[in-house]
Amino acid sequence: MSRHVAIVTDSTAYLPPRTMERHGITAVPLTVVLGDQALDEGTEISTRSLAQALQKRRPVTTSRPSPELFAETYRKVAESGATGIVSLHLSAELSGTYDAAVLAAREAPVPVRVVDTGAVAMALGFCTLAAAEAAEAGGTVDEAVTAAEKRASGTSAYFYVDTLDYLRRGGRIGAAQALLGSALAVKPLLQLDGGRIELLEKVRTASRAIARLEEIAADRAGSSQVDIAVHHLAAPERASALADRLRARVSGLADLHVSEVGAVIGAHTGPGLLGVVVSPR
Repeated sequence: MSRHVAIVTDSTAYLPPRTMERHGITAVPLTVVLGDQALDEGTEISTRSLAQALQKRRPVTTSRPSPELFAETYRKVAESGATGIVSLHLSAELSGTYDAAVLAAREAPVPVRVVDTGAVAMALGFCTLAAAEAAEAGGTVDEAVTAAEKRASGTSAYFYVDTLDYLRRGGRIGAAQALLGSALAVKPLLQLDGGRIELLEKVRTASRAIARLEEIAADRAGSSQVDIAVHHLAAPERASALADRLRARVSGLADLHVSEVGAVIGAHTGPGLLGVVVSPR
């Protein structure tokens, strides 16, 4: 067995499976509750099934992984030869996942550093990759955490949603903000700020909102070397077109990922989501 620092994250990082396999990253799944069924994100529920359920207004909720599941994951990772674990998770403002990981870390057979990245989706994914690359280079647990935190501090995430209603139902945005958006018939642009989802701008039409999303992301990227991720839910054509425009517009682009979000994020945003994550290297 090789002895190394191992990297654990959760299913909301939305890293490509090949990338996770290449870097030896383990993801702990969150749960999506669809009606009376509790399903693991990434393996037991597809985004298509989720989108159909949301469009039919079926009840959809999400829940964190249990501390027991984290404990089992840490045990297996330690048995594979890890001498330390860095466990990176979505914002504690959005989920109890971080708290569950902290509880499990206390009883783990090897030292575990649990990190609240304040991020979600590929904003979390890029932090996780930074930690994995530091570990692969022979870095310690502390060095891997530092690499992740540095990446997190420079990473920005912006989102367009067709309606704030799904975020309001899940308690991820204030009812007053959601009501304002509905009353004025505006299309909201959101951002991750301090680990929370905050209203950034209100735009009158979907086309103008998406154009503004592109402009904000390109301005944030500037001319520095950056990685970008474009996310969507049930909007592949919109996502592909936006990615093409950013590819042509951002001079310092290193990697660009286009992917559909998983069921956990989709349950809180609804179909039509477009997101852009800008992460300087």
